[in-house]
Amino acid sequence: MSRRLRILATILLVLFGVIVAQAANIQFFRAPALIASPNNPRNTNPSGNFPRGEILAADGSVLAYSAKQNSPYFPYRRVYPDGSLTSGVVGVSSPYYGVSGIEDEYNGFLAAHPQPPQSFEQLLSPTSAADSVTLTIVPALQRVARAALGKTDGAVVAIDPKNGDVLVMYSNPNYNPVPLTSPSLAVDTAARHLYFKADSNGFEPLGLVATQQTFPPGSTFKVITTAAAVVSKPADLNKPFYSDRGACTTLPDSNQPLCNSGGRPCGGVVAEMLPISCDPGYALLGIDLGADYMFKAATSFGYDSVPPLDLPGTQASYFPTAASFANNIPGLAYSAIGQENVRSTALQDALVAAAVGNGGVMMTPHLMSFITAPDGKILKRYKDSVWKTPLTAVQAQVIVPLMEKVVTIGTASGVGFSAADDVAAKTGTAQTGNVKKNTDDWLIAFAPATDPTIAIAVVVPFQLTQDFGATIAGPVVKALVNAFFAMQSGKTPS
Repeated sequence: MSRRLRILATILLVLFGVIVAQAANIQFFRAPALIASPNNPRNTNPSGNFPRGEILAADGSVLAYSAKQNSPYFPYRRVYPDGSLTSGVVGVSSPYYGVSGIEDEYNGFLAAHPQPPQSFEQLLSPTSAADSVTLTIVPALQRVARAALGKTDGAVVAIDPKNGDVLVMYSNPNYNPVPLTSPSLAVDTAARHLYFKADSNGFEPLGLVATQQTFPPGSTFKVITTAAAVVSKPADLNKPFYSDRGACTTLPDSNQPLCNSGGRPCGGVVAEMLPISCDPGYALLGIDLGADYMFKAATSFGYDSVPPLDLPGTQASYFPTAASFANNIPGLAYSAIGQENVRSTALQDALVAAAVGNGGVMMTPHLMSFITAPDGKILKRYKDSVWKTPLTAVQAQVIVPLMEKVVTIGTASGVGFSAADDVAAKTGTAQTGNVKKNTDDWLIAFAPATDPTIAIAVVVPFQLTQDFGATIAGPVVKALVNAFFAMQSGKTPS
């Protein structure tokens, strides 16, 4: 009898051991795969069955939360208090089509997931809850960007050069997220079809112009061409470059002259050419530097690489390979002034300004500031990191005074920046080749130039021929600079 009992006890112990092992396997070893599995209901219906965590702005205001609703299938619905103001960044959590934007990037935290047990009872029956994500976005500045850009298509990006915090990321067109969270499939689908429809400029509201659209950067790229000379061929800084036909210059292997904007003659050394944005002179400088040095400079600033921003869909900016210019010297000349096939996102141009202002160090751009557990404990805090170092501090200081002169005596002198703000900038007006809408208008800036705390890029594409970066993008940058320093002094931006 005792032998049978021992056998039975052994069998029970083995079975109990199997149960414990399987429980441990599921809870600890297979948990990540099960959480990420497409068969997991939380992933197929991320917003419906469980309340998601909050998404908050830098000022603590709530950008997204889950509200209880009277629906047997979707007891919770995602709410976005600021609507289209931040929808391009925050994204949306749809009961039918899943997640996008920050909702997607940090879905593993925002979706309800098992929490660490606080008691033996919770160890046996784990509880689920969601974490909250706090962003670097400043809603007050976001509103200033929206007001300044108006209804015009374009993008505004502002970054803290010292740590890569993305303070502003606003784009037109954008979308109202409300119908995309509807428990009605018909409402959600209809809105999605509408938001995927491109506007007259070819931009879809569900896209984000700031990170997903590229444009010729025009004369803002002359900052990189200047950097190429500073780093690789310093003698070119003091070498005069003059066009052979007044306002125009004849390019090798071409019968088409490259002319300065407005037909004004220009030329000289770099210190004379950058403030007034001399096209023929910088084209000749680019040829003199050569394709290898130009490509090296562009890629050192992040061209041809996807910026490591924590936002899905971010695109790389583009500069042609050195080999592509072997039989295309005119193309190299136009590339040196940010045209030909050169393409940049607003994010990339903001990073260029930030790197120059930050002593040649380009910090990794990021939107997440920290992640908080349901009990308020900080689970994860962003750690500053360097993405690129295109310049030394000494080399950057060669370029900073030239960008200050763009504001004091150059192409941005009419924007109206306050002398007290000590803004350094570069304008850009890129020809698009479109007969009716012929320029993409840019302005990049950082301030104060001596120790910048904000770097900004604004692009307003497809403007009329007579428009310029200073007149179109300039007022947007000025409004942001004014608002930023007003906030620093304790005032509320108007």
